Amino acid sequence: MFGSINVLGKLTLYVLFIISFNLNAADPKLTIKPIQNGVYEHISYQHVGQWGNVAARGLVVVDGKEAYMIDTPWSNSDTEKLINWTKEQGFTLKAAVVTHFHQDASGGLTALNQRNIPTYAYKKTNQLLKKHKGLSATHIIEEDKFSLLKDKIEVFYPGGGHTADNVVVWLEKPQTLFAGCFVKGLNSKNLGNLEDARVSTWPTSIENTLSAYPHIKHVFPGHGRAGDISLLLHTAKLAKNYLAEQSK
Repeated sequence: MFGSINVLGKLTLYVLFIISFNLNAADPKLTIKPIQNGVYEHISYQHVGQWGNVAARGLVVVDGKEAYMIDTPWSNSDTEKLINWTKEQGFTLKAAVVTHFHQDASGGLTALNQRNIPTYAYKKTNQLLKKHKGLSATHIIEEDKFSLLKDKIEVFYPGGGHTADNVVVWLEKPQTLFAGCFVKGLNSKNLGNLEDARVSTWPTSIENTLSAYPHIKHVFPGHGRAGDISLLLHTAKLAKNYLAEQSK
């Protein structure tokens, strides 16, 4: 009898362990929250090899009842959820811009294009999207500075860094820079994925950004905690240290 109870107890603990493991292993869900007046942050997740579930940040900027998406979630399905969320809030999604061709910035382009929502990408980004993914944004940004929404949202190409095509997005009123993967969080000890990087020009590209926007108050990276211009300076230092090591 006692042996049966012992076996039953072990079985119960095993079942509880499996349930607990499955709950903990579940993929995190898309989250959307306000971070500034008229600015929302969306964070989505993708399982990436040894790094597990990687969080990627984008923004939704609202002007009146019109909304603008800055970077898509990782996937088309999460992008669909974000589109539906804007509708539920009573916003009209007028356009979306992607900051570079990697999936954590452009993974939901197809969902946007299928809904005939205007999508924007820098000319180099569109070239790389076509080359690597066989898709493109519907509007090509030719200028190094482009006004997505006059006096409110500006897209700037500072030069190569995380990728050859990375752009940043300037929000005039809150003096906020969405830098995407162009900047690293302060906790980063290295530059991360360098597969498509332009490390030699990265420090200069950061200088170009600081010159273009001398009054930056807030900086939002694609991954990691938000901060101020210290994120830009930290990234420049990481790049310079990397170049110094390579030259030894």
